[in-house]
Amino acid sequence: MAFLSLGKLLIVAGLIMAGIGALMWLAGRNGFNGLPGDIRYSRGHFTLFVPIVTSIALSIFLTIVLNLIARLRR
Repeated sequence: MAFLSLGKLLIVAGLIMAGIGALMWLAGRNGFNGLPGDIRYSRGHFTLFVPIVTSIALSIFLTIVLNLIARLRR
């Protein structure tokens, strides 16, 4: 029984990750290169991209969404 529920959890998690990956891919193709405040350093053939502001914004958004879901489940 435990393997059945674990298998379902892994499938759902994989589908969610695939959906997020597809959204990121589409955003990159449509010109989204990050938010202002993200660090981008290029020199020669080396590029460093540190999405600080994007990570903070995503963290705030996910915190709000997950808190709403948790409150609705009570």
